[in-house]
Amino acid sequence: MSENKDVNTLSGIKDYYEAVNELISIDNISYVYSEGERSVTALENININIYPGEFVCVMGPSGCGKSTLLNILAGFITPTAGKVKLHQQEIKGIDSHRGVVFQQPPLYEWFSVRKNIAFGPLMKKLPKAELKREVDTYLEKVGLKEFADKKVYELSGGMKQRAAIASALINNPEILLMDEPFGALDALTREQMQGFIRNIWWNTGKTIFFITHDVDEALLLGTRILIMSKHPGKIVTDFQAVYTRSYVEDNSDDVRYTESFHQKRNYILSLINSN
Repeated sequence: MSENKDVNTLSGIKDYYEAVNELISIDNISYVYSEGERSVTALENININIYPGEFVCVMGPSGCGKSTLLNILAGFITPTAGKVKLHQQEIKGIDSHRGVVFQQPPLYEWFSVRKNIAFGPLMKKLPKAELKREVDTYLEKVGLKEFADKKVYELSGGMKQRAAIASALINNPEILLMDEPFGALDALTREQMQGFIRNIWWNTGKTIFFITHDVDEALLLGTRILIMSKHPGKIVTDFQAVYTRSYVEDNSDDVRYTESFHQKRNYILSLINSN
């Protein structure tokens, strides 16, 4: 994480938070789904700040409101109570400041990879030469340059997710919101994609909010992990993680075999299973 490496060490966290303003502030939000006379509280009294350069992984039991929280951050839905702000400006609807990547990539299957990645900037009427330059840059970043003219339906699952990530990143969002993006991939492809998104985060300093059900994935990617309770969803634990820095700097996954890693893994599982 080129410009914010200190946020990924426990000794630097306090100083970092004191030195920067929050990117996103979530102030006492709740969300209630209403169906006729029946209502279900999905989220209750969520209060967190997200800081620039963080890789925030969110975990919790199925149905605890993780995706609802992401949809509120994206501007797809409005909280029933409370406010969410980006740079102190209340989020009201969708915009290019927040990129979203889902488990099933929202790509146009009949378009080429190049056309999918170009779609956002094209809507902004970017000049043709600049558009081509930007698309080529992101094709290179996600390793799809040689597949640029392939139709999306010709790609593997991992390649589709790379294209979806490029489509989000090319708009230069303030934060990348990812809802179990690797959940449908096979184990080998999933591990490859974890390495890919870790490197993207490290090299760009981009802020990422990442929902997952995989404890190892959260520990090996996140600089910070939020654990939610079953509905109504609340934040029950919020802690820092340092393993992803070790993974990048040592270019090795040995960190996953340490006693510290296993203790933290068991701690997270106990929290989720007790909810």
